Amino acid sequence: MPPAAPYVGRFAPTPSGHLHFGSLVAALASYLDARQQQGHWLIRVEDLDQPRSIPGASQQIIDTLACYGMHSDGEILYQHDRLARYQAQVAQWLGEGKAYYCDCSRRDLAEFDGIYPGTCRQRQLPPADDHAIRLIVPDQQITTLDRLQPPFSQNLATSLGDFIIRRRDGIFAYQLAVVLDDIAQGITDVVRGADLLDSTPRQQWIYQLLGQPLPRYLHIPLLMRADGEKLSKRLGSTPLDPAQAPTQLFRALQALAQNPPASLRSASVDELLNWAIAHWQPQHLSATPSLPYDARFD
Repeated sequence: MPPAAPYVGRFAPTPSGHLHFGSLVAALASYLDARQQQGHWLIRVEDLDQPRSIPGASQQIIDTLACYGMHSDGEILYQHDRLARYQAQVAQWLGEGKAYYCDCSRRDLAEFDGIYPGTCRQRQLPPADDHAIRLIVPDQQITTLDRLQPPFSQNLATSLGDFIIRRRDGIFAYQLAVVLDDIAQGITDVVRGADLLDSTPRQQWIYQLLGQPLPRYLHIPLLMRADGEKLSKRLGSTPLDPAQAPTQLFRALQALAQNPPASLRSASVDELLNWAIAHWQPQHLSATPSLPYDARFD
């Protein structure tokens, strides 16, 4: 049996705004998981959706992570530099009959409750810049095994239908790009928020089509506001303040159920990270999709 590949993890923010406390918790979990296993930790900027990207946000995110003691172990990958790779893969699948063009509008699909009925699968529409491209999915259960969450199974055909890998506006879909990028960066372990758990079977199907091994997954609970929304840039969650890095790191360790000792409340960033790496125990997290932010961490 070949030896396991060396651990390579990543944090992959979108430059649609500043990092907030929820971003810090996700970044810290992925960083600690990599560091404790003496692995590599990479940063990838997921800037596919250029209309939503804010000028200067990418560098601000990288600088903020550095203030919190987290530095990429390799070159930072930007998705806008990877468009030719995404296009090549889509073109290959189109040629193999594994994907097809679709001109269905949201209005056309409104009655199907989010499950694509296969309208365009047999239509053989010609190439067009304003058509979406869908990937054909199997009528079978795909199960995600997670290091924390219970097994998650989904039949893509009956739950979602053939899904989009290039949007009608020409932007490549997250599901496609994230898999191609993880493969390109040699990612062995994906640590991210539990809101992406239901995306994972789609990504597993892409791995299968590409004949590539799956990474290990660890989906951590999201921190939810009192109104039931997750902390997000879209809702204007408070940006991280580099001047408050030690305090925020201590709170993030509490949010990750790592129970840092009170003596670390006045510790430096380096001291906090060194303690956290040595004591990282993700099994202390709740195997739930979310946790209340306000009640626990304010």
